[in-house]
Amino acid sequence: MTRPFKVLVFLVVLLLISGGGLVTVWAQRDRTEPVTILGPWTDTQAEQFEQVLRSFGIPFDYQGTAAQREVLLSQVQSGEPPDIAIMPGVGELAEYADQELLGRLDGLYDEEEYAAPWKSAGETAQGVYWVPVKADLKSVVWYREGDEPGGSPAPLKSWCIGMGDDGASGWPGSDWIEDLVLQREGPDVYGKWALGDDDVKWTGEAVRSAWEAWARLLQQNRKAAGRALLTDHRGVPGKHGLLFSGRGGCALEHQGSFARSFYGRDPARLTDSAPLLPEGPYPVRAHEVTGDFAALFSDRPQARNLIRKLASREGQQAWAGFSNVFSANQRVPAKDDPVGRTIADRLTGEHPRCLDASDVMAPAVRDTFYEAALLTIARAAAGADLGMTGLLTDLQKVQDAQPDRDAALETVCSTP
Repeated sequence: MTRPFKVLVFLVVLLLISGGGLVTVWAQRDRTEPVTILGPWTDTQAEQFEQVLRSFGIPFDYQGTAAQREVLLSQVQSGEPPDIAIMPGVGELAEYADQELLGRLDGLYDEEEYAAPWKSAGETAQGVYWVPVKADLKSVVWYREGDEPGGSPAPLKSWCIGMGDDGASGWPGSDWIEDLVLQREGPDVYGKWALGDDDVKWTGEAVRSAWEAWARLLQQNRKAAGRALLTDHRGVPGKHGLLFSGRGGCALEHQGSFARSFYGRDPARLTDSAPLLPEGPYPVRAHEVTGDFAALFSDRPQARNLIRKLASREGQQAWAGFSNVFSANQRVPAKDDPVGRTIADRLTGEHPRCLDASDVMAPAVRDTFYEAALLTIARAAAGADLGMTGLLTDLQKVQDAQPDRDAALETVCSTP
């Protein structure tokens, strides 16, 4: 063997040994680095969530922000997404799945522990890409204890309404319209509309009539409509939610179960929204529900294990042990208080449920929906023409421009 060849062989062997060592070092680093998590919870709820995560024994680094959509997009574009992202709704996640940026969750949790539509919420034609790790109930109205509402629609001055939000102003308005479509038309029409089915267009009678019913409520009181446009949905700073702020003398709030965290210790009760919606009363056709869904942006075993623990009955029970947290896992025991039991029953019991329509829609459609709701309030407050035809036509154009999504949901609603 010539000397140059010996040298070459030595260098190759050294490189292989070094490379093997480098692989080992990186593997060790991968095992010791914390799992990065981006989620929507901040302040007290972030502390509670981190307490649950610590019980899993998996090192983690949690980042909570009200602007997680924008933060996640920035991280993905920079090539440094978190290991796990927790997002409100699945419309955004479906786009990431279509871009093949999400890891499949097949087999990571027991799907039988999740009642429909939670079970189907993570299933697409391509596989399972997300799982609900926190749930909330909509299609309800809150009122102060001892101030039971009547069984018929109330005037605008009775409603506590705030459109402001750190992340996406306008969604409380879309909630009104969604609930009206659901209770007036039923789950089948609602589901087709949410999924962009051509059978139920934005410009069609089902959506238009519901939107107009909400607009006529707003037109009853220009001052109240204007106040709603300028008010944060969480209430006035220093107060416990709009319902207890004393502002405007309102007595009813169309708000999700997460409102309990705004009310603090103030005694609030809830009832089904259908009988109280504008131009009702309507029968309760189904309850609108929303969730925060976890998805994997990496294939690290630690991240997969954390998802497994968080979605399990034990993990969900620990998370739902906090007063304002509810789970879609039907094996998690209900809370002890009457309001908590009612919420848990609507989320996992034998009731028809539909996922929040705007959460399911493509992000471009969802954002346009929010903007149109804000514009409706602004025009009502100004006493201007609502321009309903133009608003809905623009929304339909945005819907028509959306590409087909391979990871889109098969269904939005469930019936017992």
